[in-house]
Amino acid sequence: MKVKVNEDLCIGCGYCEGVCDEVFSLEDGVSHAIKDVVPEKLEESVHDAIDGCPTSAIEEIEN
Repeated sequence: MKVKVNEDLCIGCGYCEGVCDEVFSLEDGVSHAIKDVVPEKLEESVHDAIDGCPTSAIEEIEN
């Protein structure tokens, strides 16, 4: 699994980092995915971040 944050939609609320700081990091007021590939043990947390993002800025992308 891979994820991407659309920086144009991200409002920097920090929800994703709060849910899964092993994959997301706030830099310059927006979130970034800091892992190229999400480890399987973190996939559930990443899905929670995707579902909870208030602007739908996080998307799962194909490997």
